[in-house]
Amino acid sequence: MPVPVITIDGPSASGKGTVAERVALALGFHFLDSGA
Repeated sequence: MPVPVITIDGPSASGKGTVAERVALALGFHFLDSGA
């Protein structure tokens, strides 16, 4: 069974990390910040 992966991209300081953390929490996913 494929494992779902969600990626979020956008400009610096646009709130990507905040959105990603909230999406992960809402869906019960793990959150990974690549720091790139």
